[in-house]
Amino acid sequence: MKTAIITIGDEILIGQIVDTNTAWMAQKLTNAGFDVTEKISIGDNARQIKDTIADVFTRVDVILTTGGIGPTKDDITKKTLCEYYGTELIFDDSVLANIQNVVSTWTALNPLTHDQAYVPKDCTVIQNKVGTAPITWFDRNDKVLVSMPGVPYEMKFNMENEIIPRLQSKYSAEAYVSKVFIVVGYTESALAIHLTDWENNLPEGFGLAYLPSPGVMKLRLFVKGEERRHELEEEIVKLYNLLDKAIVADRDIPLEKILGEHLLSSGLTIGTAESCTGGNIAHLITSIAGSSEYFKGGIVSYSNEVKCNILKVSASNIEKDGAVSCSVVTDMAKGAQKALNVDCAIAVSGIAGPGGGTDEKPVGTVWIATAIGERLVAKKYQMGKNRDMNIIRASNTAMMQLLEMLNE
Repeated sequence: MKTAIITIGDEILIGQIVDTNTAWMAQKLTNAGFDVTEKISIGDNARQIKDTIADVFTRVDVILTTGGIGPTKDDITKKTLCEYYGTELIFDDSVLANIQNVVSTWTALNPLTHDQAYVPKDCTVIQNKVGTAPITWFDRNDKVLVSMPGVPYEMKFNMENEIIPRLQSKYSAEAYVSKVFIVVGYTESALAIHLTDWENNLPEGFGLAYLPSPGVMKLRLFVKGEERRHELEEEIVKLYNLLDKAIVADRDIPLEKILGEHLLSSGLTIGTAESCTGGNIAHLITSIAGSSEYFKGGIVSYSNEVKCNILKVSASNIEKDGAVSCSVVTDMAKGAQKALNVDCAIAVSGIAGPGGGTDEKPVGTVWIATAIGERLVAKKYQMGKNRDMNIIRASNTAMMQLLEMLNE
């Protein structure tokens, strides 16, 4: 069964907001066994909305739209769908009751919110239990269109609790069984070379996706059909034999959560000393609920003065080797362990860019030191020229480096 996702809103086209909905929806639909063949973004234009729907329906069975169903004048999707399907808006008391229930805890009902209870006459209305804009489901000639709000948390709640279950009930989609692995120590190309023979001999119907992101390498092994789960488990065993401790997790969860689980299970504490990452590593670690059990604190040692006075970095090392060096980052890690009284430390010093690089140390040069007790590893990395990407990559690489040590 072929599915398309259409996001509606001028704010998406002009870059005012980032469309995160389609990626999330596509992943959930794919996991549920539906083939997502198109993703399109269009503006708040009635003619464009109708023409796009008509065109896309020539190739797919289901269209899911997000956006344009709010209470303001620029939200025209609901009215436009009435025009497309040759129907009209009618007032629905049950929708109003749901809206009143939703807003009662935080605001009074105003006229614009009240009018959200107008819905297309000839459709199935799905109550939005977390928002004021109802979901509408049109079913014509075995072609389904579902219109949902563009607010991400509203869309996600309704996709998981209403839309996907209803689609699965209507269509006999065969869900994928899959497993995601987070791998350390390999680039994408090096990992592909290492796995060539195994990948070439995967059973028919199996797929392997390489999912690189800054400083992180993921693999997704998948096959359609619950009845093939035993084959998946057999291939997982083979993969573990090939990669061994290079696999740090077999769940698609953030690195900071994996690191936290390792620290918690080992009874270890951690602190950070950050220069070029500006506290981003500490932010990531503390974004995980319960991180207070293992994270004690972080020192943003952006200046050499802070490095020396708080982390007790050797001034002679800075003068001799520069702030971005093995000796300095090593001092930073040891200093963080002592200053914060922690078992483990992550220290980072680098040139994030866009300026500050030299021929000897170009932009993107980053030294990372990770320490567990007396054990310490310091490595130099060459990240790139984009400042934002360098901060993300350095943060992820630092956590991966510590995870490798914890796995040894």
